[in-house]
Amino acid sequence: GAGRGRGKMAAGGAADAQARFGHSVKGLLTEKVTSCGTDVIALTKQVLKGSRSAELLGQAARNMVMQEDAILHSEDSLRKMAIITTHLQYQQEAIQKNVERSSNLQDQLSHLLK
Repeated sequence: GAGRGRGKMAAGGAADAQARFGHSVKGLLTEKVTSCGTDVIALTKQVLKGSRSAELLGQAARNMVMQEDAILHSEDSLRKMAIITTHLQYQQEAIQKNVERSSNLQDQLSHLLK
């Protein structure tokens, strides 16, 4: 009769150990799931940050292209203005020569009319 009692205790002990093992496995699983969730959140944040960075880079590139266009347009305008300035200088010189000639003519006329 004593042997059977010991067998029951051993079985009880085994069940106990199994329950403890089950609890520790559940604990480990919960821990892993939690850390996995944390990792997923961190990864998501990183991906979002990366896509935001890409968006900002794209915007910066577009702005640079627009600036480049504006600079080229300004350069073109400056070139045209330089040409116009040169033409105006020629016209001014021509007008000055005409004024000098006309004053010479006036002098000659006034001498003739005396």
